[in-house]
Amino acid sequence: MIKKDVKNDLRVRRHVRVRTKISGTTECPRLCVFRSNKGIYAQIIDDTVGKTLVAASTLDKEVKTKASNIEAAKEVGELVAKRATKAGIENVVFDRGGYIYHGKVKALAEAAREAGLKF
Repeated sequence: MIKKDVKNDLRVRRHVRVRTKISGTTECPRLCVFRSNKGIYAQIIDDTVGKTLVAASTLDKEVKTKASNIEAAKEVGELVAKRATKAGIENVVFDRGGYIYHGKVKALAEAAREAGLKF
């Protein structure tokens, strides 16, 4: 019987391949994106210590759009960039989490760039 791979398993494989090459340092941490059917999440992570420095998601009170759509992704991108600049972070490495750079992921990245993050 032929077993068809599930989409998320393929995404996880892509993410593992990318993570072998990309890691966040203290000077330039990693901006990691995760999206689900209910929300979108972004974290800025220092991989040398293994610690999340800044996080934002659609679950936060500051985000008005609680769905998982492009508008919510823009709000999360702006929020994570504001929190990062408040924490003294301006340069990051973007980790799209195995998702294609399109739609929600692209909207989050562009909103974070416009709010002051450099990547």
